[in-house]
Amino acid sequence: MRGFLIVPALLAAACSGSETDPSKSEAVAEIRPACGLPEQQIGAFATVPEGAVEMGAHAMYPEEEPARTVHVAAFSMQVHEVTNAQFERFVVATGYVTDAERSSASSDPAGGSALFQMPESGGAGGWMLKRGATWKTPGGPGTGIARQMNDPVVHVSLADATAYATWAGGRLPTEEEWEHAAAAGLPDSANRLSGAMDPAGKPIANFWQGIFPVKNEVQDGFAGAAPAGCFPASKLGLYDMIGNVWEWTDTPYAAGSNTIKGGSFLCAENFCQRYRSAARQGQEVDFSSNHIGFRIVKDVAK
Repeated sequence: MRGFLIVPALLAAACSGSETDPSKSEAVAEIRPACGLPEQQIGAFATVPEGAVEMGAHAMYPEEEPARTVHVAAFSMQVHEVTNAQFERFVVATGYVTDAERSSASSDPAGGSALFQMPESGGAGGWMLKRGATWKTPGGPGTGIARQMNDPVVHVSLADATAYATWAGGRLPTEEEWEHAAAAGLPDSANRLSGAMDPAGKPIANFWQGIFPVKNEVQDGFAGAAPAGCFPASKLGLYDMIGNVWEWTDTPYAAGSNTIKGGSFLCAENFCQRYRSAARQGQEVDFSSNHIGFRIVKDVAK
């Protein structure tokens, strides 16, 4: 399976009115652990030292090949994914309107943003194209972020992420930079799954435990995205490089799409084993969903 590359046909199928259509019920209420970074650490950066990253050497999916060694110069990376609070400050300062907001307000019958939900009555979860699903109403109209200000911002396209990065005095990382930062911070560099699970198999990142999309055992404590800092930092002091939400990079994947990295809370062993530093996926540049966010980097003065 290709993982979570969502194309219009799949979205149409998810909205076809089948018995598992999540639009027929509200998402199951989530009881979330109280955790996260203290406010003084929000927005902090960590230095990623110069080094070489071995890409594609332990490929699990064809798109991760070929094997090659890439040299990466030093840079600094925000230690967590860009949060709702950070994005809100950007919007207040600039008046920026995201692609999902414009799409939802348009007359386009396919307007909206992609939303995965589990039905309250049980059964398989599914994707839908939800009008009104935006960064500030991530579950659609009637939802909000007042209690999730340190959650990663979602329902952002590549253009939205790039606009924020420029405003914040940074940029999006390249795929090579992102993978170097993730791989260099692994607990065990010889085990590419070590960023997701400890030696005993206990989750140390936010991904799906159980059979996707039928049963989420929530062993990691979160059915959806988690606030920044709820899982252990990497050796470089970076949080959620594995799981939580996919992250945009500045690297093209194919015509009209860019590379996203890291996997998300929807990646499961039976469907999307992309909770690895080497995992990569292509995503249409104008696409947004509730499991794609981003983080920014800055160049290190020479």
